[in-house]
Amino acid sequence: SAKTLHTLLSRSAMVGGSPFILGRASVLAFIASRSTRPIGPPVLGNRAFTSTSSLHATNFLLKYDYVPDVLEKRGPYRAGHLDLAKQLISEGRCLSGGPTGDPGMEIPTGALFVFTDLDAAKTFVAGDPYIEHGIVTGHSIEEWNVVVQKE
Repeated sequence: SAKTLHTLLSRSAMVGGSPFILGRASVLAFIASRSTRPIGPPVLGNRAFTSTSSLHATNFLLKYDYVPDVLEKRGPYRAGHLDLAKQLISEGRCLSGGPTGDPGMEIPTGALFVFTDLDAAKTFVAGDPYIEHGIVTGHSIEEWNVVVQKE
């Protein structure tokens, strides 16, 4: 009930001398364990999560490492870099991409792209002006077999 949920969310206890606050996931698990609803695919809010049954969901991750002064050096090459990614996206061969770094980063340390096939990742590397002009100091391509995903 809403009253039970409110009580659980507002309670804290001392565990090992430190306050322990029940997290949302713990509360949801507790409520689900007391539910009389039929069991189906896991649902959190309005998001259903399922497991894929085959490896048809194999993607390829392209990871880049950038020069420390990437923001100063990328300017003349950024349009070509983004245009190539957009071209592969329009062909359905690139799913997403963008800069990576520490949380709250101001300057990215690299990038991550998700491709649907190995050839697309290799095509991107071969044609990316960031590679040609030294913005990327290293890269790797890894196979990623998606086991669970949002439907």
